[in-house]
Amino acid sequence: MNEIRIAAIVDGHGEVESVPLLIRRIASEIDPSILINVKPTIRKPANQLKKEGELEKAVEYVARKLDGDGGILILIDCDWDGGCPKTDAPALLNRARFTRSDMLISVVLAYKEYEAWFIAAAESLRGKRRLSETLTSVDNPEQIRGAKEWLSHRMPQNDSYSETLDQPALTALFDMQAARRANSFDKCYREIACMINRLKADFD
Repeated sequence: MNEIRIAAIVDGHGEVESVPLLIRRIASEIDPSILINVKPTIRKPANQLKKEGELEKAVEYVARKLDGDGGILILIDCDWDGGCPKTDAPALLNRARFTRSDMLISVVLAYKEYEAWFIAAAESLRGKRRLSETLTSVDNPEQIRGAKEWLSHRMPQNDSYSETLDQPALTALFDMQAARRANSFDKCYREIACMINRLKADFD
């Protein structure tokens, strides 16, 4: 099996390590024999990526690092005022594809935070990473404003959620199929799976 190469553009410190891990987990579910090389992964805050020219520069940078061979995943939190994945993601995708129309590119907006996906699969994280043994999800995890704080409140007193330490660890543990009840994670899963399958088809 030839190596599949994917670059990632993310906006959070935790996602730099978490997103490559997430991509590899999804690839393993599709086909355990797939070899995935996720690099480069670069961080650029969402408020910068929304500015005209900044997303374009990031896309051009990672495309050159890939030598035009592979896919580019852009994954950012959609937590700004008035943000909506259904309208903002297509606009960002159009800008990215206009920059490098020769590349396979996907845009995913986590609504409102990446951590909402953990809340959607909360039962699978009981007793993990200092989280409560009775951890229970909520009906609408993506409507929570402050998902990191929600997780912190379910840890021991004087402890708190760490984006750089806990996010990668929980990414390795959470039940991805349970998390797909969160619309933005279902979209994320499908986009990554589609990218992997399309890149894989080039070798079949």
